[in-house]
Amino acid sequence: MRRALAPQGLKTLLLLVAACHLAWAGEQPLTYDRINLSASASAEVENDILVAVLYSQREGSDTTKLADAVNRDVGWAVQRAKQTPGVSIRTLDYSTNPVYRDGNLTAWRLRQSIRLESDEPARLSTLIGTLQERLAVQSIVPDVSPRSRQKAEDRLISEAILAFNTRAALVAETLERKEYRLVRLDVNTRDAPVQPFPARGRVMAMEAAPAPPVLEPGTRKVHVTVTGTIELQL
Repeated sequence: MRRALAPQGLKTLLLLVAACHLAWAGEQPLTYDRINLSASASAEVENDILVAVLYSQREGSDTTKLADAVNRDVGWAVQRAKQTPGVSIRTLDYSTNPVYRDGNLTAWRLRQSIRLESDEPARLSTLIGTLQERLAVQSIVPDVSPRSRQKAEDRLISEAILAFNTRAALVAETLERKEYRLVRLDVNTRDAPVQPFPARGRVMAMEAAPAPPVLEPGTRKVHVTVTGTIELQL
């Protein structure tokens, strides 16, 4: 049988447990009167760039001929875009997918897209009108350039923090506390959803280029939210 713990050993064990508890309590101090707050600031920022996605799509039974046609369309578009100053171009996804009708494989569909970006709406509009001879428009989205977005966010962060401080001081005053201290502060930035310009295009090549689209970039709302925790002081 096990022998009972000696009184002296039991006393030592209890002292160790008490010491560990005090040490843990010292690392995890009790806190009171902590309040979570949030404040925000937003502004309408001019969209200074436009991003357009166009594509070539062909459908048929001969994948070799389809690939040749799509490659020619995209190659032609890339050359036209490179000749347009102020427009950057990047090729996107290239896909080959089967087409089924009534459960049977009837054709293949090949597609490749290109992305155009410019800070000159009129020039980009003219280029899109030209490329629509052989490509279809998937989307045209106005956006704020990274430099303009950062500049706006920096200004809004200051406004949001000032609003947070005002709200924190109001809470402290209402609860009859002379002051407060900041425990935690988080800054979050987000944009409102972007609505692309409605765009429809024919898949096959057109006999003649349509009129260039009318593009008005407009504005975009940039939003900054500050959330944090304050602790009221006695």
